[in-house]
Amino acid sequence: MSNTVETVTQLAVPVAEELGYELVDVEYTKEGKTWFLRLYIDKPEGIDLDDCAFFSEKMSETLDAQDPDPIPHAYYLEVSSPGAERPLKNEKDFQRAVGKYIHVTLHQTVEGESIYEGTLDEVTEDSLIMTIRIKTRSKQITLPKEHIAKARLAVQF
Repeated sequence: MSNTVETVTQLAVPVAEELGYELVDVEYTKEGKTWFLRLYIDKPEGIDLDDCAFFSEKMSETLDAQDPDPIPHAYYLEVSSPGAERPLKNEKDFQRAVGKYIHVTLHQTVEGESIYEGTLDEVTEDSLIMTIRIKTRSKQITLPKEHIAKARLAVQF
């Protein structure tokens, strides 16, 4: 399954870049008896339905032109915006998120916790520096990048 994601990612990145989009994520998953290939795209001014339809059409053509077919069985191709809680997957994503509210899940606890939400203050070569709130006070915490399982933008309530 991850091989399919890698293959589709390699095909989708140049298509996205050519059309002025950024490929944010690729998922290939089975739900019930149905397979879904989901591609998430973005651009600085945001994505609308026309962008999704246009990119879907171009990716369909690209996938159909491959021999051998990277996905030889039936599946649904879905293209959408990453939404308000966009995943943070690479250095560029983290740098762009500085000053924003994020959610981080860790493989290994830091100061006894494995989930943090707060404002991303700084990104260094090997860590994220965040300001978190604990009841009524703010505290700055450093999270080693090697401990990060997942990170995404978060909506603050």
